[in-house]
Amino acid sequence: MSKPMSKTQLVAALATEMGEDRKIAAAALDAIAAVVQREVAAGGSVNLPGLGKMVCKTRPERQVRNPATGETLTKAADKQVKFGIAKALKDSVNA
Repeated sequence: MSKPMSKTQLVAALATEMGEDRKIAAAALDAIAAVVQREVAAGGSVNLPGLGKMVCKTRPERQVRNPATGETLTKAADKQVKFGIAKALKDSVNA
């Protein structure tokens, strides 16, 4: 298994794919990340064409167990980010 692509490597690959310099590619990547973060934090979802859908789900208050002591605790409601993989990406990986 290979190492994950770093941000620097992703920016370089994006710049090559776009035919632009790295500064523009880095700005585009940062802008996309900011928009996705803002939309998902507000409880919305973002569809990234060809990749998948990122959505914020609310989890209700629930009972959890402390594994060290066995004590049952109540965990407050919280939000969780989920990412569903697009069928096109699944198919390209399994081709």
